Amino acid sequence: MKGLLVLIFIGIAYGSVIPNSLSDYSQQYVRPDNFAELVSESAKESMVEMVTGEGYPIESHYVTTSDGYILNVFRIPHGKTGQKNDKVAFLMHGVLSSSIDWVVIGSEKALAYKLADEGYDVWIGNARGNSLSRNHTSLDPELDKAQFWKFDWHEIGTTDIPAMIDYVLEQTGVEGIYYAGHSQGTTSFYVMTSMRPEYNDKIITQVSLAPIAFMNHMTSPLLKLISVFEGTVSALLALLGVDEFLPSESLLGTVIADICEGSVGEVLCENTLFILCGFSEDEMNTTLLPTIMSHVPAGASTRQMLHYAQEINSGHFRQYDLGLIENELTYGSLAPPDYDLSKITAPVHMLYSDNDWLASTVDVDRLCTALPNCVEKLEITHKNFNHLDYLYAIDAPTLVNDRVIEIFKKY
Repeated sequence: MKGLLVLIFIGIAYGSVIPNSLSDYSQQYVRPDNFAELVSESAKESMVEMVTGEGYPIESHYVTTSDGYILNVFRIPHGKTGQKNDKVAFLMHGVLSSSIDWVVIGSEKALAYKLADEGYDVWIGNARGNSLSRNHTSLDPELDKAQFWKFDWHEIGTTDIPAMIDYVLEQTGVEGIYYAGHSQGTTSFYVMTSMRPEYNDKIITQVSLAPIAFMNHMTSPLLKLISVFEGTVSALLALLGVDEFLPSESLLGTVIADICEGSVGEVLCENTLFILCGFSEDEMNTTLLPTIMSHVPAGASTRQMLHYAQEINSGHFRQYDLGLIENELTYGSLAPPDYDLSKITAPVHMLYSDNDWLASTVDVDRLCTALPNCVEKLEITHKNFNHLDYLYAIDAPTLVNDRVIEIFKKY
């Protein structure tokens, strides 16, 4: 009975906070009869197989964090010609994603390949808990759920990324890296360089694709729903038995999918990543849909989403709110402390777009103003360009990749 009441409450609430954004698209997309089979077959292709299939070299490395998480880091040491420029690039994925995002659209378009072709030694990280880093020295993600999934993007920023960067520097012998992050890959970067400011000296320059810190102007339907229930959503998700956030068949994803009608939207709304982040239909390569959807969502903890929901409600970029008592015990204050953005001295370049559900222009402006070394904000003027288009868009090579490479070449 309790579960039924919760679901009725969700149904009423989500109808009031979620726009019909995804049902507005008009392109006629005919789902292939063997779509599910195509997705299943694509899921069997590993990161290594995907890259070697494009004719590029790749190495798989493992980095163990100080708290026992085992992270899979990939390296594309050079492009097809073997040309090297002695520069090291590090790419960090966004929320519910993995390293595969940087290569999935193929060697003609994906940023990782383009950087390798320019001579960069390209390293691609994976955060704890995603499909390529579901390992720990003593905890099992299924048997020890409460302990394994007790993290959010704070730990990714304070522990995972520093561990991977140190490993990359040790392996390559360079003193600094060129960092490009997307979505949560920017959030965790800001956490790292504010909480562990010594890592600013290890960053030659940073490019933030769809930068996320402040979030009170975001328009994501799914995050809006979560933020409405932020104070009680922990109990709700505990009722549903979820420590890892929203498996693709989860009830919440199914409920929200009801708002999507027809064309590409109907297909994409079966995937929680697209419900969370949105898409622009005119930039979506429908041929690649089975491949993309076979690898996302790649997994995340519930706390990662709750932390973002807290940012929406508070209007602050601050540490995880544990509740009044735990906040006092952990932080020495009733409210969690803000991240000190004044400590981020590494040069930051931002790419943003007006149609981004998660990184609104107002919040991006506020973030850039707060950073002491925000070099520039570059707007992608395509009117429908959305949060995931930085990775999957047909025009990503010219709208995103060329600009990232141009920025890197300045340093």
